[in-house]
Amino acid sequence: MTLPAIDTTYLSERAIAHQVVLEASMLCVLFPGFALPPGYVREQADLLLRLNPGYPDVPPDMWWFDPPIQPADGRPIQATESREQYLGRSWQRWSRHLNQGHWRPGIDSLETFLALIRRELERCVAAPAA
Repeated sequence: MTLPAIDTTYLSERAIAHQVVLEASMLCVLFPGFALPPGYVREQADLLLRLNPGYPDVPPDMWWFDPPIQPADGRPIQATESREQYLGRSWQRWSRHLNQGHWRPGIDSLETFLALIRRELERCVAAPAA
């Protein structure tokens, strides 16, 4: 199992640091030092994506950070409380799921999923306290 050509081309053309590892039938894509938008306690953290064997026809689901991230104001972020073990490390799970029809096989890719992650990260620090 390897990344589709559209993903390897995107990552290499933009010189995005990443590692690809197969673990428990999932293709793990690790982005070391993934830049976080302003408003978080840290400026970067490692980002992990776990892709199902059916990817890219099956959409990615959730993502993980190590070390855990949180807004600078200390506000909790909904659905990020769980920790899971992958690649010999403990990861903060961001439980986010795409709505039916949001993922377009043959069109969407890691590029669009990473854009979605960036938008969600920005939304979480811009959201007013509950």
